[in-house]
Amino acid sequence: MTALETTSVGSLPKPDYLVRARAQTARGKMKAAALRRLEQRATAEWLAFQEEIGIDVLVDGEQYRGDMATYFAENLDGMEVSGLVRSYGNRYYKKPIITGELRRAGPISVGWFKFAQGRTRKPVKGMITGPYTMMDWSFDEHYGSREEAALAFAALLHQEARDLEAAGAKVIQVDEPALATRADELPLVVKAVGIVTKGLDAKTVLHTCYGNYEEIYGYFNRLPVDQLDLEMSNSSLDLMERFRRDPLKKEIAFGVLDVHSHVVETRAQVAERIERALAIFDPQKLVIDPDCGLKTRTVDEAKAKLEVMVQAVRVVREEHGFA
Repeated sequence: MTALETTSVGSLPKPDYLVRARAQTARGKMKAAALRRLEQRATAEWLAFQEEIGIDVLVDGEQYRGDMATYFAENLDGMEVSGLVRSYGNRYYKKPIITGELRRAGPISVGWFKFAQGRTRKPVKGMITGPYTMMDWSFDEHYGSREEAALAFAALLHQEARDLEAAGAKVIQVDEPALATRADELPLVVKAVGIVTKGLDAKTVLHTCYGNYEEIYGYFNRLPVDQLDLEMSNSSLDLMERFRRDPLKKEIAFGVLDVHSHVVETRAQVAERIERALAIFDPQKLVIDPDCGLKTRTVDEAKAKLEVMVQAVRVVREEHGFA
């Protein structure tokens, strides 16, 4: 692993031509095959951009996905999708509904992973929405137990992870934004994620964001993954002191870009955040990335933020003499 390796969390904004095409397809004015070609074009463009600016571990940008939970729900038997439900602010998503026993007819994200990995020699992450988040963000009309539903998702997502690994994924990320929703269910998160990652040789990453990290900190080292990916650009100094007192026993992906702000950070701001991380973490176990997915920013904003991030990493690498 490179000192201060760079990556992105997963989602990137869709270009205007793809946004229009998705709307036309929803209205029946564009065929699915034509939409897929544009999704492939957008994916290839984002991969090329990441390579051009020098990001180390790439993402496909999720140009073919709407909401992260809905995407998997639409591809699982035993699930339906509701109308639009408010998520936060003016953001809406189609809420999944568990209507029967969950089954996976076949690989869900593997085809897109192969498409992306086939266009670069750099590693591309395989990305899975985690079992706890899938459960927490779904209406359950079948299992009647949050644990039973979460573990049912976990078993299917383990199959997906194994298929991604077999397709060549060297890094597999499990997204659990709902992790901090209920501190009393953290043992369930650990159990469910452990089912997903069991037996994998690929590097495993768990991404979570915008939670009360102090409240859930005691579970960080129990999470059965190799790397923990956290929103850190707005984190309190108290949390940094907690890292110092109670060290993390795994790699950390340290978010340095505020994905909810339209303001593009300066190189100096990002470099300062990286230096703050270096005061605590081994640079060989420290990954630099945005706080979360950038899909809610404009294409220009996302590109500018990522460019600043990579530039800041280069400056810090040179100042510290990292290879």
